Amino acid sequence: MTYKRKRNILIGAGVAAVAGIVILVAIRKDSTIGAIARIVAPRYGTIRIVISATGTVLPYNRLEIKPEIGGRVEDVLVVEGQKVRKGQILAWMSSTERAALIDAARSQDSASVRYWEQAYKPIPIVAPINGTVIVRAAEPGQSANNASAILVLSDRLIVKADVDETDIGRVKVGQKAGIRLDAYPDVEAKGRVDLIEYESKVINNVTMYVVNIVPDRVPEIFRSGMSADISIIQEVKNNALLLPNDAVFIENQKDYVWVQKSPGKPEKREIQVGVSDDQNIEVLSGITANERIAVMAQTDLSKESRPGGSPFMPSRKRQSR
Repeated sequence: MTYKRKRNILIGAGVAAVAGIVILVAIRKDSTIGAIARIVAPRYGTIRIVISATGTVLPYNRLEIKPEIGGRVEDVLVVEGQKVRKGQILAWMSSTERAALIDAARSQDSASVRYWEQAYKPIPIVAPINGTVIVRAAEPGQSANNASAILVLSDRLIVKADVDETDIGRVKVGQKAGIRLDAYPDVEAKGRVDLIEYESKVINNVTMYVVNIVPDRVPEIFRSGMSADISIIQEVKNNALLLPNDAVFIENQKDYVWVQKSPGKPEKREIQVGVSDDQNIEVLSGITANERIAVMAQTDLSKESRPGGSPFMPSRKRQSR
């Protein structure tokens, strides 16, 4: 065999090997497409960017009413949950001296009791503000002193929400919020951010800031101390082009979708995305509402391509680019 023929054979073998590698890579590349789980259509809709937090229903202004002097409670005229107005008489008390005189008169006759009741007037306990009775801590016949409250008033109930320091920069006074009580998860009350406290606190090694949420109208089901889930609405986008979150995957820090051009043969296309919520993601460019998007089975996606990450790691919502 001549040298020239040997060279041609070697070149041919090399070309065949390269071609085999190219074909193998192509086959492996096509195999990453995987099975199509479903076909979805982009749609125009509204997406809300929310900041989630937990909180507690508490009085905005909690006012304890204590008697000015020690004595005995003669009558309580209000019950818990009752609305009262400023200046309204809430209870009657006898001083220690009056109570002793009246008790001594009862051992004599009714005329003596009436005399001392008229001569020694009881002390009225008056509401200093308009509000609601949230605690009735005393009953008729009980002793009371100026060290303990016999009634507690609240001018209104609010929700104090604990917001993570990583989210507090997105919270602004005046933003709308939704309030759902753990005790009544099907009822959502509307409210607004009223105050962002300046001093932080640490809960389970996480720095938190207290945010006051004032309900537009306090529902009857609200009780002081109830736990609540808060959704502070940072932004609302109307007429946004939306896709389900699992229709978008990430490769090399870029966002892609599979566009269904022909049955069974989707085409990978880069897109630009905006904000997202728990279900949908906004598409800024790259596809139109008339195209159809293939959503791949989750088991066929690489870790980087999965819409979600590890369930044990915190997730961050996408922000507008």
